[in-house]
Amino acid sequence: MKSLLAALALTTALTLPGLAAARPVTLTTTLSSYGGDGAYLALYVTDPSGAYAGSLWMAGHKSKYYEHLNDWYRATGGDTAQVDGITGASVGAGRTLEITLDLADALFDAGYTLHIDAAVEDMRDSPNEVAVPLTTAGAGTPVQGRRYVASFAYDM
Repeated sequence: MKSLLAALALTTALTLPGLAAARPVTLTTTLSSYGGDGAYLALYVTDPSGAYAGSLWMAGHKSKYYEHLNDWYRATGGDTAQVDGITGASVGAGRTLEITLDLADALFDAGYTLHIDAAVEDMRDSPNEVAVPLTTAGAGTPVQGRRYVASFAYDM
């Protein structure tokens, strides 16, 4: 029940910012030059207990590759209706994905974590490529991913 309420609060803040206290947050993900095809990325949030709370964004449109976004897929069963936005393309090596979303104020400094799963065709999958606590103090601080993400930062 808590997960359902958290997901509802998350999606409400994304789709109806006038009904919930929210702020625009810019998510910037820069990929390293790993020498492969474009990466599929799933950006999602977990609650303080580590349970899936909601999806924010997905880069890549071929659903046959979504199962390679391992942690996101396990949490959602691959249900793309859980994703607020899906772009038409994966993100190329060395490129940057920058998106701005309205996120609920309640997600910050409350134990929520933003995760990025990454997958590249003919290369290793990278679940939990990035995991960063959503805190106001952490805004603007870049973090390095495990395999494909050179840096990730969020700014408010």
